[in-house]
Amino acid sequence: MYSAVKTYLKEILLGDLPGIKAHSKLLPPGRRLKTRDDELSSVKMSSVLLLLFPEGEQLYICLTKRPRTMKHHPGQISFPGGKVEKDDLSAEMTALREAREEVGVDHHQIEILGKLSDLYVEVSKFSIQPFLAWADKKPEFLVDYGEVEELILFPVSDFVVNEIISETELETVTGLLRVKYYPYNGEFIWGATAMILSELIEILKNQRRIQ
Repeated sequence: MYSAVKTYLKEILLGDLPGIKAHSKLLPPGRRLKTRDDELSSVKMSSVLLLLFPEGEQLYICLTKRPRTMKHHPGQISFPGGKVEKDDLSAEMTALREAREEVGVDHHQIEILGKLSDLYVEVSKFSIQPFLAWADKKPEFLVDYGEVEELILFPVSDFVVNEIISETELETVTGLLRVKYYPYNGEFIWGATAMILSELIEILKNQRRIQ
């Protein structure tokens, strides 16, 4: 069963993706998905790793909770990832390096399936390149608690079958906002993480429709 999912994902990532449509479902109010021409020089490049793996009847994806001491997006739920450094040969290498540093996942344990749609985060001026990776079984995680407060294994299959999107008011760097989010285990998965996750969920929904 899971080999078919893996093959489907590798093929679909080569074509047109539901990026803007999927991202817009969880876009915070007043935020933009595109950069203006006068912002291009200040945009910072980053990448994240969406690590997907099966366990039992469920597909999980690896999320992390950022420490509240972080400069950008403290306390929020995110994917392993970070800013592209000058020594990184590519954005993909950045995602793999950060996953190793944050949650101890070695690149030999996983396979990069492709890339989801890029996402611009207006507040922090980061352009995020999300790479989708696959592990045939649950990896042996080794969390660096200096960079990660908590490892969260999100049951993505449940949200493919029943995509629960809730709304709440959250205090953000730009003030109080009423945002849409994915609820899970008492956490609010919102912002860039939710928007990226929504594209993967939409892609997996489409596979269910064509089966």
